[in-house]
This record gives sequence, structure tokens and C-alpha cells, in this order.
Amino acid sequence: MPKAKGKGRRQKYSYNLNRKRLYRSARRRAAPRIACSHIRHAWDPTKSVAQNLAEMGLAQDPNKAVPIPKKLGMEVESSGREQGNKIVRKPYVVNEMEYEASLPEKKSNTLSRDLIDYVRYMIQNHGENYKEMARDEKNYYQDTPKQIKRKINVYKNFYPDEYKDFIASLKQEKMDVQ
Repeated sequence: MPKAKGKGRRQKYSYNLNRKRLYRSARRRAAPRIACSHIRHAWDPTKSVAQNLAEMGLAQDPNKAVPIPKKLGMEVESSGREQGNKIVRKPYVVNEMEYEASLPEKKSNTLSRDLIDYVRYMIQNHGENYKEMARDEKNYYQDTPKQIKRKINVYKNFYPDEYKDFIASLKQEKMDVQ
């Protein structure tokens, strides 16, 4: 079987490539990206992982940093004090991480716009009559009365202020009609 054309030729040196830049970019790509911004900014690439973490006051191996006590007594307490004598040159890293961890977590879970519109429509037209809601033509998924009640309760729990305002506006509309 014949060879593919151009495969037997030896490679020529390319003078147009910047070898230094290629080497640096390859090293940068090979180094992992540190997700924590505080650690990333304090990281010294000339030092080892153990040296960097020791300077920041972080543990490299959690099993060695906080050993599981085999015997309860004075031996465990004294060994813990001996390990704490390391010099922390960058304490701000730990302080920033502790501050960030102490902040309250944001509520990231919300309901879909379709579900909110569905619940508001059902309450607006049927009030608290779940059997009527189940027979409504907008009940596309053929939810049972209990399923609809559960969806309304989820809406109440997620948006209690909005639900109260919505109910108040419905009562106001009924007062205006009468």
C-alpha cells in the first residue's frame, strides 16, 4: 500500500515561533487555576505548595492538622500546641476567608415565572376552591386539588410578602366592585 504524500518528510525548524512564549504559556496552562481568589492573590509561584499554605496559616493535610485523638488526656492537647508555633506571614488570607464564610447565604432557589402566573391566576379566579381549580381549563398538567394546594403553599412560602400584597389587592378589588 502506498504512503500518504508528504508524511515521509523530516520536520524543519520553524524560526517564526517564539519558543520562550510557547514554554511559558504551556506552563501556565499546566498549572491548575486556584478557585479561591484570596489564596490565588497571595500565592507565590516560586514557593512550594506546603510553603505557600504554611505562610497563609492553612493546613496542607487536614489529617495532620487536626488528628483524631486515640486516647483522651493531656497528650493530645500538648501535641496541638507544638504544631501551632509556625509563623503565619499572611494572616489576612484566613481572615478574609472567615469573613466571607460568616456572611449569610443568598437564596438562590426561586420559582419559575410560569408557576407564579399559574398560582396567581388560580387564586384570582377561584379563591380557595381547589376542586374548581382542578377543573379549570388553564390546569394544563391536570393537577389534582391537593397538588394545586401544594403549589400554592410553595408560592406562599417562597414569596410571603408578595402573596399578602396579592391577597390584599384582591380584597380591594372585591370592595370596589361592591
